[in-house]
Amino acid sequence: MMVFAFYLFGILACLAGFMVVISKNPVHSVLWLILTFLCAAGLFVLQGAEFVAMLLIIVYVGAVAVLFLFVVMMLDVDFAELRGELARFLPLGLVIALVLMTVLGMSFAGWESAETAGDMLVAPIPTSTYNTNSIGLVLYDRYFIAFQLAGLILLVAMIGAILLTLRHRRDVKRQNVLKQMWTDPEKQLELRDVKPGQGL
Repeated sequence: MMVFAFYLFGILACLAGFMVVISKNPVHSVLWLILTFLCAAGLFVLQGAEFVAMLLIIVYVGAVAVLFLFVVMMLDVDFAELRGELARFLPLGLVIALVLMTVLGMSFAGWESAETAGDMLVAPIPTSTYNTNSIGLVLYDRYFIAFQLAGLILLVAMIGAILLTLRHRRDVKRQNVLKQMWTDPEKQLELRDVKPGQGL
């Protein structure tokens, strides 16, 4: 069953990745990309890395791929113009693909495995503990201070990015909620007796 699941997830991941590239509709490409991520997460689960699999689903499928999907669906994409651009840059893309395939072929032609590679492939996976528990113990025990400092640095970077992009323009009307709540109706309202046929 494990071998069947491995080949199933592997073949589906390769096919879905191929469909991401050749799909003409960007929405379909994003959906195929989500399937690729799910198959990769299944392969991680088979290898005993359930923490990495959950991260792949939560971060890439739940955030990045869904964000791509909403952006592509909300944008007014002209598919005919995209196909025209693809036809114009197709020769350059084929040349780049040929160069990459040549480099990969030369790399794999000179591939040599280490003598201890076979022993590492059959390394036993510990069943007494889960890698999620092990990662938690390492992060929150041995490297607790470094982990908290990393989170603090990310928080400071996020606040800095917000402050850099925050602009107060004078020509833009802004809503002041506190000023609206503290407004005295007696000072803001004025009653006038408008006679028929006359304006204010």
